[in-house]
Amino acid sequence: MRLILNLIWLVLCGLWMAIGYLLAGLVAFVLIVTIPFGIAAFRIASYVLWPFGRTIEPRQDAGVGSLIGNIVWIILFGWWLALGHLVTGIVLCITIIGIPLGLASFKLIPISLLPLGVRIVPADNARAFAA
Repeated sequence: MRLILNLIWLVLCGLWMAIGYLLAGLVAFVLIVTIPFGIAAFRIASYVLWPFGRTIEPRQDAGVGSLIGNIVWIILFGWWLALGHLVTGIVLCITIIGIPLGLASFKLIPISLLPLGVRIVPADNARAFAA
């Protein structure tokens, strides 16, 4: 089932959303100081291409640098990418078949806003995060 959902996702919205992350990554690399954002954007682009069967989990070693970086990310790139996921999710949820894809698009909003301090892991290996 994951394979089918990932293939449909790739055709309907995964490819163009990944292109958005790749463009954000290229801009981040041009600005030199924001190269870590570019690396994060490329990492998320691969997740956006094939999201089913993977999830995100917080990194235990994330600190204040991740918080500051996430604030800068939101200002520069995050809100545009999150808006793209929101619009895509709403459009996909209009049809019954698109509802799982729309929910997946909504699931990507947190990482599009706060990419630093999390990692992408297979859903089968995800740990429960205890606060």
